[in-house]
Amino acid sequence: MVEVKQIEQAYELAKQRYAELGVDTEKVMEQLKKVKVSMHCWQGDDVKGFQFPDQELSGGIAVSGNYPGAARTPEELRQDLDKAFSLIPGKHKLNLHAIYTDTDEIVEADEIEPRHYQKWVDWAKQNGLGLDFNPTLFSHPKAAKGTLSALDDETREFWIEHTRRSRKISEYFGKETGIVSVNNIWLPDGSKDNPIDRLSPRKRLMESLDKAREEAIDPQYSIDAVEGKVFGMGLEAYTVGTHEFYLSYALTRNILWTIDSGHFHPTEDPADKFAAVAPFGQGLYLHVTRPVRWDSDHVVIMDDTLQRIAETIVNNELLDTTHIGLDFFDASINRVAAWVIGTRNTLKAVLHALLAPVAELKNIEKEGNFTKRLALTEELKSLPFAAVWDYYCLQNNVHVGTEWIKEIEAYEADVLSQRQ
Repeated sequence: MVEVKQIEQAYELAKQRYAELGVDTEKVMEQLKKVKVSMHCWQGDDVKGFQFPDQELSGGIAVSGNYPGAARTPEELRQDLDKAFSLIPGKHKLNLHAIYTDTDEIVEADEIEPRHYQKWVDWAKQNGLGLDFNPTLFSHPKAAKGTLSALDDETREFWIEHTRRSRKISEYFGKETGIVSVNNIWLPDGSKDNPIDRLSPRKRLMESLDKAREEAIDPQYSIDAVEGKVFGMGLEAYTVGTHEFYLSYALTRNILWTIDSGHFHPTEDPADKFAAVAPFGQGLYLHVTRPVRWDSDHVVIMDDTLQRIAETIVNNELLDTTHIGLDFFDASINRVAAWVIGTRNTLKAVLHALLAPVAELKNIEKEGNFTKRLALTEELKSLPFAAVWDYYCLQNNVHVGTEWIKEIEAYEADVLSQRQ
């Protein structure tokens, strides 16, 4: 175990090193405290939810692995979340899907109301957390032939009502917690093989979204976001809600465009899209994940992609208009540990980006001194960033270094292993 004195000494040395570059580490840590990562609930139970517990996962989504200890009830899921949040510095948000109702009622997707999530709200307020929301337009019999773009009027109206009610639930979350709630809309509509008519489903989707969003909601409580994708399993040839469709929709409706880093080709740089959209849009909602092979949703690690995401947000002053969420689900490892690893890494990446002398680098760039720009950005990689991170964890009363792993192992032995 690292002694507090050692952490403080290492931090003081790091503070001096960064000060030489004009970076105030105290100010940086205050900035980091304002960053709220929206941790996704579905990592804890493999995207099953509690509204339709016997419904098979569908919509081109798959979870691999069968590690013991998955949450089976809302109470168990909140218990696991409490453990995860206790090991992550700062106060953040939880991202809920509509299927995570906590009620004794049998409630259909087009009947959900704020009261079906009251226990989640009470828990969030007790813990000082925000809540994001997502309509669940998959894993339902009525989603088999499409949802908001479905040819069948009755099916389409069913999902319009579900989306409409999801917006009201998100608004309720924002009002109750005092933290804006992002209502993220994603749907798996598409075709396994090549369709003839590619336009009509997109027109129907546009009309359905407009209809579901007719009621104006105060953006201090809730903001809509739309999320595109390239393809899903069983939907390889055609996706109705592509990136281009939703980018156009978000810009023309002045809502958030969601960029999921797993929804692009593995060699594509999703971070480059941030600044391309920023001059035109309301802002961005991120689903940070790790696509080893397309949308494989591996746990976020401190790789080049994650650091580019953080650097792009910080360097272009997009922190205030970018909502950071996570989206991975790995059932091959301890699910609580997956949350902690992914969330801590996301925060580390933001901290690393904040510790750069961005103003100086921009001036160097304006002068055309690309040699110095390259030299300085490379030197930054070896500065004692970890000492600042350790001190930040210490200041936020969470474990420093690898100490949190022991707590996860104890939790697995005492709690997770008891679940059958």
